[in-house]
Amino acid sequence: QVQLVESGGGSVQAGGSLTLSCVVSGFTYTKYCMDCFRQAPGKKREGVAAIDSNGTTDYSDAVKGRFTVSQDNAKKILYLKMNDLKPEDTAMYYCAAGQFKPLCRDMDYWGKGTLVTVSS
Repeated sequence: QVQLVESGGGSVQAGGSLTLSCVVSGFTYTKYCMDCFRQAPGKKREGVAAIDSNGTTDYSDAVKGRFTVSQDNAKKILYLKMNDLKPEDTAMYYCAAGQFKPLCRDMDYWGKGTLVTVSS
């Protein structure tokens, strides 16, 4: 059974940093994607960053240059380093994973999320 567990959320002031982690267990794909999404209150879910098993990364325009996604391939852990956080980054952050697909979309497995709150 595939499970994803996020951690590292919290409350920070604008300009601060946080690093989110997502541990994926029960995952047997050798070619895969791991994604980060977020959903702010009253807004639809949006993709934030993605990384595939080759290490190819992708970012939304909203976070490009501020967030960095990385992974520990052996342990199947995704990291999202978030710098220069802004109040508009406040959201529940989710991790998703699955077999590799073009653009790393439509992942099959999801975590329960971790809350990030950025105050001005």
